[in-house]
Amino acid sequence: MKQVRPKKNLGQHFLTDLSIAKRIADTVDVCPDIPVLEVGPGMGVLTQYLMEKPRPMKVVEIDTESVEYLNEHFPRLRDNVLGEDFLRMDLSKVFDGKQFVLTGNYPYDISSQIFFKMLDNKDLIPCCTGMIQREVAQRMASAPGNKAYGILSVLIQAWYDVEYLFTVDEGVFNPPPKVKSAVIRMTRNSATELGCDEVLFKRVVKTVFNQRRKMLRVSMKPLFAGHSVPDDFFQQDIMTKRPEQLTIQQFVELTNKVQDALGI
Repeated sequence: MKQVRPKKNLGQHFLTDLSIAKRIADTVDVCPDIPVLEVGPGMGVLTQYLMEKPRPMKVVEIDTESVEYLNEHFPRLRDNVLGEDFLRMDLSKVFDGKQFVLTGNYPYDISSQIFFKMLDNKDLIPCCTGMIQREVAQRMASAPGNKAYGILSVLIQAWYDVEYLFTVDEGVFNPPPKVKSAVIRMTRNSATELGCDEVLFKRVVKTVFNQRRKMLRVSMKPLFAGHSVPDDFFQQDIMTKRPEQLTIQQFVELTNKVQDALGI
């Protein structure tokens, strides 16, 4: 079978550098002894190195042409090539409820959605690695006080330790993307609960970063639409800060203040 043609509508940029593929595959070693799920294997450049590791493995690929290619070129994997849309999968059924490592050369246009799904399944996924757009990787790994620090930084770092591992240039892909890529690794931290309402936490984080250049006393007002707020609520010291200045713990504390003010 001939090689798979990269499809623009699926955001396919096939990695061609085997040494980089092996380095990405080796990022899963931080979580040994549990299965691996690879997202978007394409023609299997990363898959071939993951298969060398002594652990169960499955791949999920939405592109039917790639599924045919994988079945033909990786017969050992044939029963474990899932021709599905990762974003629609029930991840608890992939390895019968067992934990697994998530990895892949992720399509740029859905990488954030992939990581939000990871967060929804954080008890199943103790480790996530892979390659994404460099700008997104920088946001995910950014510390408070940096311009890159934002919604992804806070929501992911609340549950995972994020490592920016290395940068990948455009020329090692077919077709070359217009931006640089980066390889990251996220490993579950020790948090079992945030210490606040998780749904409200997400809402607070997303609301204030929607107006990231404003002080909290301005950017938080949409949270209270239709509610009366205690007079001194917006007079607290924290309200003069901008969202990028807050640590995860400060966002937790802010969420509890919002909950008290809303009386919920």
